Amino acid sequence: MSFADTVVGISWNCRHTWRRASANTLWCLLGCSIGDMGTILFFQFTGIPWPTLAIMVLAIINGLLTSIALETIILSRQMVLNLAFKTAIGMSLISMISMEVSMNFIDYLLTGGARLTLWVLPLMWFAGFITPLPYNYWRLKALGKACH
Repeated sequence: MSFADTVVGISWNCRHTWRRASANTLWCLLGCSIGDMGTILFFQFTGIPWPTLAIMVLAIINGLLTSIALETIILSRQMVLNLAFKTAIGMSLISMISMEVSMNFIDYLLTGGARLTLWVLPLMWFAGFITPLPYNYWRLKALGKACH
C-alpha cells in the first residue's frame, strides 16, 4: 500500500480518534509553547539585539526541546525513561516542527518580528494546534501510533 493509499484509505470522521489526536496535540502545544514563547519573551524583555530570524530559530529549537522533555516526563509514567525519551523524539518530531514553524510564522506575519502580545497569542496557539492535527490524526488512525 502506498503513502497516498494510506492517507486516502482511512476514515477521517472518527470522533474518538479526533479527540485523542486533539489531546495529544494540546500536550505537544503546551511543551512547544513553553520553550518557544519563553525564548521570545527573554529577547523581548532583555532587548538583546539579535536578528528576528535568529531569535525565531532559537525559539523553535527551545520549543522542540521543551516539548520533548514534557512528553518524556508524561511517557515515563508508562515506560522506562530511556524508552520514553526515544518515543518522544521519534513519534512526534514532524508534528512539533510543523507546530513551531506555524506559530512563529503567525507571530512574524502579525507583529513583524519575534514579539509576543496578548492579542497574537491565541492566533499563534490556534495555528500551532491546527497545523499538526491532521498529521496526528493520521498517525493514530493509519499507523496506530501516538505520543501519549
